[in-house]
Amino acid sequence: MTRAASGSLATPVILTFNEERNIGRTLRSLAWAEEVVIVDSGSSDSTEQVARNFPNVQWVVRTFDTHAGQWSFAINSAGTHRPYVLALDADYQVPPAFVEELSNQFGPGEYAGGIAGFRYAILGRELAGSVYPAKLVLFRPELVKISQPGHTQEMDVEGPIYHFTEKLIHDDRKPLARFVSSQMEYSRLEADRLERDATKRWQDRLRRLGLMPLVAGLGAYVKSGGPLKGSASLHYAYERALFECLLALRVLNPDDTTDTRSDIKR
Repeated sequence: MTRAASGSLATPVILTFNEERNIGRTLRSLAWAEEVVIVDSGSSDSTEQVARNFPNVQWVVRTFDTHAGQWSFAINSAGTHRPYVLALDADYQVPPAFVEELSNQFGPGEYAGGIAGFRYAILGRELAGSVYPAKLVLFRPELVKISQPGHTQEMDVEGPIYHFTEKLIHDDRKPLARFVSSQMEYSRLEADRLERDATKRWQDRLRRLGLMPLVAGLGAYVKSGGPLKGSASLHYAYERALFECLLALRVLNPDDTTDTRSDIKR
């Protein structure tokens, strides 16, 4: 298969909410796709104007309820015109090498889905590594199962899975106030999961003890490159520590039931 054939193999699907700083870069990396489906949660910035400048974009609006609900709707909106859905956040970019692998290695294999890792970037500067996990990003829409045990959705398919060698790029450039607001809501959802879930993962044990911010911040700094990556590595470490600090405060003070539903990343 050629690179151009990727457009008939998969439909990229993206959720957006006030993503004017990210969506242009993402859509430029999807010029190979015949159609890109965007499901927006009611953006008030210029996300729609930027997106509509790309001729392959189909724009759909739906009021946000949960990540799982929004993704289920978005995948159904993609239709069945192509065998696969490529599920992307608005701050992901798809490098040409990934598209080539999609066409030449993944396409002929008739897989149920594909898992990809990420090259993490801070304001355009790639880190040496990150704690951001590999994800199922490509799948047959009729086979995918979506759940939301914590602060975001999880996707799964039954059948043969392909593991991509090439990685996607994660580069989120949202304003600081928006980032903090999202982390407030994520920490609320994750605290709810910890209360329901009796899992014995070491990460959750440390979270219940209130010690995870120390581990997460240092671990993220070291894994992202430490002093070799300068302020970008510090930026990433503070981001990860912030989420864990908010979560720790909720776990250590469960009587604070203030509803912080806010400007969550959608």
